Amino acid sequence: MEEYKSHTENCFTDRRSIAAERRAKGRRADVMDRRSDLDRRRGPGRRRSEDRKAAEEGQMTDEQFEFIRAVDEYKKLNSRPFPSWTEILELIKTLGYRKVEDSCSIKDLQDKEASESKD
Repeated sequence: MEEYKSHTENCFTDRRSIAAERRAKGRRADVMDRRSDLDRRRGPGRRRSEDRKAAEEGQMTDEQFEFIRAVDEYKKLNSRPFPSWTEILELIKTLGYRKVEDSCSIKDLQDKEASESKD
């Protein structure tokens, strides 16, 4: 029968310690942290929401981001996963939006915005 070996004499634990030493030697002390300042401030394991990512990457205007944040806050405060259109209209009014022009079609509005963005 094979004789019992203590954990210090065990070849498996010896191989593990050698591998750990080899990995530690391979690490470079001069490696820079590639995360941006925003990522470091957020801390490890905290992900940005899709809305915040889109806003930070310039895919969303400040108005759009403010509106989305207001809707999210409304849903949390009122425990409503899907606010009604009436509630959305009230929310828009609380953000300060008022009707100042006559109604127009959606296509006219999109054409107007497209021509303003070209200028």
